[in-house]
Amino acid sequence: MYTPDTMLLFAFLVLLGGCATEEQSAYDLEHQADVRIVFLGDSITEAGALPGGYVMLVEDSLQATFPNRSITVIGAGISGNKVPDLEARLNTDVLEKEPTHVVIYIGINDVWHHFEFDHTTGTEPDIYETGLRNLIASIQGVGATVLLCTPSVIGEDPGSDAPVNQRLMQYASISRQIAESSGAHLCDLRTTFEEYLQEHNTNKRYEGILTSDGVHLNEAGNRFVAAFMMQHLRAVLEL
Repeated sequence: MYTPDTMLLFAFLVLLGGCATEEQSAYDLEHQADVRIVFLGDSITEAGALPGGYVMLVEDSLQATFPNRSITVIGAGISGNKVPDLEARLNTDVLEKEPTHVVIYIGINDVWHHFEFDHTTGTEPDIYETGLRNLIASIQGVGATVLLCTPSVIGEDPGSDAPVNQRLMQYASISRQIAESSGAHLCDLRTTFEEYLQEHNTNKRYEGILTSDGVHLNEAGNRFVAAFMMQHLRAVLEL
């Protein structure tokens, strides 16, 4: 049988435990591990790190939504880059930044350079696959989480039977397979673009919906990709 003194002590302990839980929750929020996100890619990502670009929009959104966490966002895009280029600069541009998360958005030039430009060459499928696997293994080897994006579009008619579009679909499929087998988090940007453009580009325009030239993001495209990236970053950060 509980005496009044016993019940008073019990109530005090419950109250104390509640306060401790609240204090611990506040402490945990303030002292969660720092987050350092590197966006690795080509000219789309290079431009994305400029004002109004998708990388900057992601950074602003993360900082505004989660002000109690230390979150650093680093743009590491270089125009013209393909998978072998990312391999060559992985240490200096990514690993030395001590990332916790790396977003790889690549593949356009690996395909596009086969078709559109003189004095350039794309990346053969086997080299593309091997290179991506090497990138992911190296990043995971330092304990960072990889988010692998499928390449988006070359021309905004995703149903086009143009050889460049058909080849890009092949490379997107390779990226999906690599993500599944490597444990990387898949960001299926290609599928997201396809779904949006099927609805919003009924005239099958080559450009002007999400891109300025069929490849590089316009203002709407940067907002679109930023929102997409935020969904996936929230999932892996468990914020």
